[in-house]
Amino acid sequence: MTLSERVAYLKGLAEGMELGDSKQEKLLKEIIDVLENVASDMLDVEDDIIDIGEQVDEIDEDLAALEDEVYYDEDDDDDDDDDLFYEVTCPSCNDTICLDEETLLDGSIDCPNCGETLEFECECNCEDCEGCDEE
Repeated sequence: MTLSERVAYLKGLAEGMELGDSKQEKLLKEIIDVLENVASDMLDVEDDIIDIGEQVDEIDEDLAALEDEVYYDEDDDDDDDDDLFYEVTCPSCNDTICLDEETLLDGSIDCPNCGETLEFECECNCEDCEGCDEE
């Protein structure tokens, strides 16, 4: 039996007793009214707790998705294993530049430090390379 059901039962008993206007009877009626209000408030609190629980679950799912995006496991990202980087030193300013394979295969780049054009020749036997004469 829920709290609301128990209070309703007490109220029914009090009404069945046909309470009069004595001080004790007034007190009993008032106690039952207070219990009825407490039971109603408890139902509201229970509903709020359920709503908050659902919101917390949604926040937890959003946070998990965000954590996956920000704190990804390097083992999960297999694409990064294929990326190769090369260090190139500019002959004009002696600045060392780190280039990825795609930039290197383009054939040239302007030095970000001095603006000198750096040219590269492909010495590989690949089919993907624009600068490679071999197929």
